[in-house]
Amino acid sequence: MKKGPKMDRRSFLALAGGGAAGLALPVGVSTLAKSAGNASAEATPPALRIQTARYRLRDAVTDNMVSVFPDAPPPVLRMRQGEPFAIDVTNTLDEATTVHWHGLRVPNEMDGVPYLTQFPIQKGETWRYAYTPKDAGVYWYHPHCRTMEQIARGLTGIIVVAETEEPGFDGETVLNLRDFRIGKDDQFMQLYSARAAARAGTFGTVMTANWEQNPVYEHPAGSLVRLRLGATDTTRFYPLTFEGGEGRIIGADGHPLREELPWPTTEEPILVAPGQRLDVALRMPDRHGEEIAVTYRSLQRTRKLATLRATGPSLGRSLDELKPLPPNDVPDFDPKGLEVVEMVFGWSPDGLKPNNGFCGSFGYTFWSIDRKPWPGDAAKGIAPVAELELGKAYVLRLRNSSPNRHPIHLHGQVFRPLRSNKRVLPSNWTDTVVLDKEETIDIGFVADNPGDWAFHCHVIEHQKSGLAGFIRVS
Repeated sequence: MKKGPKMDRRSFLALAGGGAAGLALPVGVSTLAKSAGNASAEATPPALRIQTARYRLRDAVTDNMVSVFPDAPPPVLRMRQGEPFAIDVTNTLDEATTVHWHGLRVPNEMDGVPYLTQFPIQKGETWRYAYTPKDAGVYWYHPHCRTMEQIARGLTGIIVVAETEEPGFDGETVLNLRDFRIGKDDQFMQLYSARAAARAGTFGTVMTANWEQNPVYEHPAGSLVRLRLGATDTTRFYPLTFEGGEGRIIGADGHPLREELPWPTTEEPILVAPGQRLDVALRMPDRHGEEIAVTYRSLQRTRKLATLRATGPSLGRSLDELKPLPPNDVPDFDPKGLEVVEMVFGWSPDGLKPNNGFCGSFGYTFWSIDRKPWPGDAAKGIAPVAELELGKAYVLRLRNSSPNRHPIHLHGQVFRPLRSNKRVLPSNWTDTVVLDKEETIDIGFVADNPGDWAFHCHVIEHQKSGLAGFIRVS
């Protein structure tokens, strides 16, 4: 069994390989029954066995999905802040994969990026990931090899890292928000196209929460419920509201809030981009049968994604009874006078054909960082988009020169937005920030985690067609 030791990156990049095809890794979220919703019903498995799956997403069973179960979405992985975690990942598919732990500040060799931090996991191989989660909050896991195909077929799952001290909730519901691209026959359609990759990306046809359409989770009336959710889709942004009960947003992207976020309304929903997560405190209605709806609200459609239903007599709890979430131990900084590193996210200036390797490519590029498209996972001689000194604070100036939105994700580090040229941004800790059309955002952080860290758009078609690179911290 491979342990995932620290590898020499140049050795990885020298290993350009042949092609590959379709795989499976941990997916989905809660395996709770629709009537459930309690965290106690879930259990983190001792290992993840990546395999093909079949599941009824709509009217008939959809084939060629991927999971760690043959007939169910993958589970929530549960960890505790400051306690060691280890899990063996076995690949049974006919193509390679890796596991990336999105948002977690893990050691570089555990980050799951092919060739940059580890060899791809081939069919029949087992790779052990082991680390101690530093931060409590909501995260997620997904493949970083054959990324578009595997995520689109369901290979995503939520991670919950519990605080050392419970804040006082009566129950919890975890939602993995996914958009699947299936046709009238309930089988997968073409997952992406060059035309869509050059624009906003290819959207699915069936929006789900935990692989279900509007699942119902029951909680005692008048109880305090922690709703944890993540947008793990390849493309779709989620404008969300929580209708029918009291609540407040207590965390985002794995961290308690430094600055309050307004409660979403039908006129102003909260936008959750691909890769982002929310931590929400809800007070269930007092009457049996009343509901809170997690609702997708855009100009084109309104749809219930999940429902929380009150049952029994009211517990009479109050949101004021909850303990504040303790901040994670993230090194802060004074933004004044910091070195500024500028980057441009936008079109690719040429028609570079990327290297294919074991993890595949689209065969074309549309996007780039600093006018240099990512040349492929197994390409040789790739330079970092920035080289940062370990322990030093920086400002990264991210400029979007395109008309499309880009959720930009940095592996291994935690940053906070400082300013935008177009809007006021809360300066909360995050790992993923959305660049709007022609927007420039300054983000600040202390480069405290050494290694080569992937830096890319989380609209996966943008990532796989050039909008990716890495930052070196040493």
